[in-house]
Amino acid sequence: MRDHDEEVTAFVRARYGALLRTAYLLCGDRGRAEDLVQTTLAKTVVAWSRLQRSDGIDHYVQRVLFNTFVSSQRRRSWWEQPLGRLVEGRARDEYVAVEQRDWLRRALDGLSARQRAAVVLRFYEDLSEQDTARVLGCSVGTVKSLSSRGLQALRAQWAEHEVRYV
Repeated sequence: MRDHDEEVTAFVRARYGALLRTAYLLCGDRGRAEDLVQTTLAKTVVAWSRLQRSDGIDHYVQRVLFNTFVSSQRRRSWWEQPLGRLVEGRARDEYVAVEQRDWLRRALDGLSARQRAAVVLRFYEDLSEQDTARVLGCSVGTVKSLSSRGLQALRAQWAEHEVRYV
């Protein structure tokens, strides 16, 4: 039992940061991202002995993270929906990178859950189309379509953003 605990602890220490970043990009909120990772890791611990017999632990964890995120999106109640965004002024030049990251996080919120997951997995996690399809439980063609539509929407939002701030 001690070996089991040490393996789980080592896995959590090694992957927690990456999982938290991915969860944050999916949901756009630090607290929700932490909850999402916590739920994912709890589900992973339950299946740990079965997972040790396979090489797919990382894919399993990514799949659980994605499925938990999508399920939580379906269950969100009306009172959990943001009512609006604060209008922020133009940041000074030294803060442009921070502003752009914030813009990207908000732009990702505008995508559907599946598009957001495809874009995050493909371009942030740098997964191949095949690995992304495996995590999302869909075909490679669907991944290409979701990624393409998601990027198209992000580009359109970016063009609009640039016009406003030039």
